[in-house]
Amino acid sequence: MAVRVGSVELPNPVMTASGTAGYSTELGSYMDLASLGAIVTKSLSPFAWAGNPAPRVVGSAAGMLNAVGLQNPGVSEWVDHELPRLARTGARVVASIWGRTVADYATAAAALAGAGLTALEVNVSCPNLEGRGQMFACDPSATADAVSASTAAGVPVWAKLTPNVTDLVEIAEAAVSGGAESLTLINTVFGMSIDPATAQPTLGNGGGGLSGPAIRPVAVRAIYDVRAALGGVPIVGVGGVAKGEHAVELMAAGASAVQVGTASFWDPRAPRSVLNELRRWCERHGVRSAASLEGRAHRTATDTREIM
Repeated sequence: MAVRVGSVELPNPVMTASGTAGYSTELGSYMDLASLGAIVTKSLSPFAWAGNPAPRVVGSAAGMLNAVGLQNPGVSEWVDHELPRLARTGARVVASIWGRTVADYATAAAALAGAGLTALEVNVSCPNLEGRGQMFACDPSATADAVSASTAAGVPVWAKLTPNVTDLVEIAEAAVSGGAESLTLINTVFGMSIDPATAQPTLGNGGGGLSGPAIRPVAVRAIYDVRAALGGVPIVGVGGVAKGEHAVELMAAGASAVQVGTASFWDPRAPRSVLNELRRWCERHGVRSAASLEGRAHRTATDTREIM
């Protein structure tokens, strides 16, 4: 079941997704955290942040809308009080960071240097106060700058990108040029719901991000297109993974590994279940190496074109 995400070796391809498994050992009573490929933390900033007003999470027909607003205790507080507990479990830790300026990313990353992380996931799906409030991930230059600043952590950098752009490949190329070793695809899709009785948004912040089963086809397309355009750049797939077969689908599209997010809200054991189902799927289909699943859809497409 071992895989590689760029220079990072993982015992298996299943991780938690940022924002869905807390900051430390919140899911530790449901599974052995060290049994997963890695634990990805909720996004951390160089300052404590209260997040958005409630309600922050509402259900949708095929997933969930959230507007938590990146609440976190601040990276230094996390290093001092949360990371030690997580480290004692033996889990591989991928810290996620965010900021409002390029300097914020640099500060957060520097605070994590020497912390024993497996990798650093850079969440660029947040407003850039130096760029008229536009998300970093919607602008190639801003993306490259934020990623470049995050290399201060001294560990492999994964850039987590939003699908809410007209040309994701262009943003992916910018992230790689800024120093991203791998890409995490995708973050949530813009969404909103309104209560018919009150004619008011159901989320306290108005709009939010849609996650869960509804966005898996979006994730598959994003992964497939970026893999086709950028070739060997490693990809971590995320978006609607709730079963082993979903992991296989994202890996076939081009992902080296996957993350399980929204599924954990209705079943905290979901990451472990996905891993077990993936292992059984490989056994049933005679797949000896999980790593061989990566990019299978592209090899099949090439074979088909050659036949035609």
